[in-house]
Amino acid sequence: MKKHILMVVTTADKMNEGHETGLWLSEFGEAYVEFDKLGFEITVASPLGGQAPIDERSLQDVPQEVLDTEKHLVNTVKLDEIDASQFDAIFLAGGHGTMFDLPDNEKLQNLIRQLYETNKVVAAVCHGPAGLVGVTLSNGTPLVAGKMVTSFTDEEEKETTLDRFMPFLLETRLRELGANFIAEVNWSNHLQVDGNLITGQNPQSTISVAQEVIKQLS
Repeated sequence: MKKHILMVVTTADKMNEGHETGLWLSEFGEAYVEFDKLGFEITVASPLGGQAPIDERSLQDVPQEVLDTEKHLVNTVKLDEIDASQFDAIFLAGGHGTMFDLPDNEKLQNLIRQLYETNKVVAAVCHGPAGLVGVTLSNGTPLVAGKMVTSFTDEEEKETTLDRFMPFLLETRLRELGANFIAEVNWSNHLQVDGNLITGQNPQSTISVAQEVIKQLS
């Protein structure tokens, strides 16, 4: 049976104070390329469906094969139309937009809970773990409580100088939820694996996270 991966991207194109944002392309594209190489079936979904906005800053010095994945972002499926039982894994790509439309998305929370509790792979990179902060398990505890996780760190956020436009700092929120948050040096390739939960720290970690997803699906 061919493995089926749900890739979730943001449809938020503004940060606080109207600053433009969106998806960080490499965090989607690099993973898409890795999954596609193995012939996985891939569905790309987002909160609103349709065109996913791309952060312009993420288009600099990007390999052509990653730029070519933009065509898969033109007509994303709306999350409300997704059935969790059809998928073997979910992968949450980052970009600052995720901080605004993933944390409170109840459909996404339900999808992640169903997949996680049926031992399917749940993966997220950089700001993608913003989609994990609202997820509670069937027993009412936060998904990330007691789990080894990582994400874009508070120090990395401050280095971008965009921290003041964020609704919250992701590392801080994950720690508040009881996660065992592990950070490495800014911009280093770093992932954490806790059972079927896989998280990556930043854009530099995307391929490592994708390869761990592939490893678990194999």
